[in-house]
This record gives sequence, C-alpha cells and structure tokens, in this order.
Amino acid sequence: MKADNKPSPPSLSDRLKSLGVKVGVTKRPQPKLADRIPIEDVVKGDYRQTRYGESFVYEQRYPLNHLHGNIALRPTPIPAILAEWAKDARIGNLPIDKFVFFDTETSGLAGGTGTYAFMVGAGRFEGDEFILAQFFLRDPSEEPAMLKALAEFIAPCEILVSYNGKSFDAPLLQTRYRLHDMPFPFEGYAHLDLLHLARRLWRDRLASRTLQSIEEHILGVERTSEEVPGYEIPYLYFDYLRDKDATSMKGVFYHNEIDILSLATLLNHAGIMLANPFGKNVEHSLDVIAIAKLFEDLHRWDEAAHLYEHGLKGDLPEDDFARAVKRLAVLQRRRGDIGEAVRWWEQAAEESHIYAHVELAKHYEHRVKDFGKAEEHALTALELANGNDFPAYEREHWEGELNHRLGRLEKKMGKV
Repeated sequence: MKADNKPSPPSLSDRLKSLGVKVGVTKRPQPKLADRIPIEDVVKGDYRQTRYGESFVYEQRYPLNHLHGNIALRPTPIPAILAEWAKDARIGNLPIDKFVFFDTETSGLAGGTGTYAFMVGAGRFEGDEFILAQFFLRDPSEEPAMLKALAEFIAPCEILVSYNGKSFDAPLLQTRYRLHDMPFPFEGYAHLDLLHLARRLWRDRLASRTLQSIEEHILGVERTSEEVPGYEIPYLYFDYLRDKDATSMKGVFYHNEIDILSLATLLNHAGIMLANPFGKNVEHSLDVIAIAKLFEDLHRWDEAAHLYEHGLKGDLPEDDFARAVKRLAVLQRRRGDIGEAVRWWEQAAEESHIYAHVELAKHYEHRVKDFGKAEEHALTALELANGNDFPAYEREHWEGELNHRLGRLEKKMGKV
C-alpha cells in the first residue's frame, strides 16, 4: 500500500510558536542564597535536641502581671461551677501549673493524614512566669523531632485548654503522633475547650464568637500590624518551604502568640465571671442572663433564679427581656414558687408579651379556677396576636391555641 505523503496539520504548539508565544515549562527563578532569610534571623529561637533530631523552638517568658488587653495573666482559682459545666472534676481540683494552653497553625483546615501542624504554640505557668513556647517545622522531615520536643514541654501538665481544639487541634496532633508511631502525650488529659464556653456566655451578645471577636469585645485586645489573617497562614508556609525565606513567618509567630495569650486570659476572665456573677466583672445584663442559663442547666435553680432577677434589673433588649422573664417564670414554677412566677408573668404582660398572657390564662384557668380572669388574658393575647406583624405561621399558631382555649373557657362558664 502506498504511503500517504500529505504533510500533517500544524500542532497547537506549532501554531503558538508561529504567533511568537513561548511554550513549555518556564522555571520560576529561585531566590538567591543571600535572599533566603533563615528562621533564626526572624525570631530568636533555639534548637532543642531530641532523639529524633533537632527542633526549632521560640520561647518567651511573661511576668504574671503582664496585661493582655485589659486582663492580667495572673491566674485566679478555677471555680467549681466551671469544672461542673465541663464535666471533669480535675479542672477544679488541679493547680494552674497543670494546665497547658495550646493552638496549632496547620497546612490546611481539612484535617486527615494530609494535614500537619507546622507550628504548635503551647503555654503553661511555672512559678511566677507564664512560659510560651512555639515549636516550628523548618521542614516536614523534622516533624518527629518537633512532636517530641512538644511532648517534653507539656509533660508536667494534665489539662488541655484550647479554642476549638476538641474538634480540630487535638485530633490532628493525635493523627500526627500515630503516623510516626509515637505515644500521644495528651492521652487521658482533661480538655477545656473555651470555644464552647464562649458560646454559652456570649451567644446572645456577640454576633461572632471567633477568638478574635472575643479578644476585641471581651478582652480588649488589639492586634498590631504584624497580624496575618488565619486563612493566609497555610499559603505563607508553603511559600516559605519553596523559597526558604522565613521573613513572612514572623507574622505567623505573632498570630499564634496572641492566640495563646488570649486563651490564658480568657480562662482567667471567665473564671472570675463564674465565681462571682454578681460582681463588677460582669458588666452586661446579657452576660448575667447567660450565666443564669448555665446555672439553671446544671440544676442550680436557686442561684439561677437570683441571677435572672439580677439580670432583669439591667438594660436588656426587649426580646431578650421577654425570653429571660419566660425562663425565670418557668424556673420559679419548677421550684414550686408559683407566686414569683405569676409576678414575673404579670410584669411581662404589662409589656404586652403574648406568652405572658397565655401563661396567666393557664394559671387562672387551672390553678385559681377564675375562668373570667383566664378569658380576659386569653382575649388580650388573641388581640395582640392579630395586631402584631407576625409571620403567618406564628399568627396561625397563636390563633389556633387561643381560640381552642377560649372555646373551652366558654363551656366552663356556661356560655355555650
């Protein structure tokens, strides 16, 4: 068979070349050796020798009177209520030098075996100082040495303190230790995750409960221009691995340092609030109500009732006032103090809260057997339901319940 001698059509590469476009892989120019700033020139750390090799550690020491925002580092006794809420008696029984505050900076947020912590910050109290150590991974090959150095630092401790560490940081570190067949140093530790506590205390007052939001609104911390956003940190580290220029790591060390200091002062501040919720450190009425809810959930009903009453004397937004009165009235009824419950329902009814009129209608119908008074409150509630700009589903709910109640009351009064 005769060969086909027709020329083949030009390839895409040929067409691009004809247009003057360069094709092929262009190597990114590597920085000159003189431009590669090592980590020890950025932060004045040292090298810790371990059985797995060297690990770079940057250590700082703070006096206990050091102010982080408006709060001093000097620890105060952990109140029993905090240990009760955390469901671990060790948190209230062990001294503060058994606590370790930790946070990681990672190569990503997905978790799993492909994500590693290239920096772990850990702080603990020792004598009259707070020691903050940051363990940095100059190269992924140094991970066993870094993990070993971290384990040696936290060895005296028995309680972890973190911010979202239960869900992310601790499981991630456990995975890394297991991958290297190393014992997990946090095994059996108590764990106090301050994110969950922050949600309990400030959910109704703050739109965001990120650590930086807590710093701004609760601790009075202002981060400097050294701060780098958390979402940038993995990319900065990858740039460092590629270029071996550690200049950008200074901001990452700063970010991690502030996180650790914030953990220590947040625990201090929250402990003071819970130990004395009637004191001057609890400035906002919404915070008092939040603590009252926490006490109520722990079945400390007498203390919770007093806290609700204390919080209701302050300046609360209308909706929060209504919710707090409702919870207090229910709590008083649970405690068997119907008179106090009625008093709070009547106060809320004067403020035109539908639920209060409904509760009073129930009270007068079932307890007092004053059907006329019960009808009066039910009619007022129905009028409020029709007069307010409620969503259709909410209006239908109130109308259905109240019409059913009014029909039953009419029968009891012999009107039908």
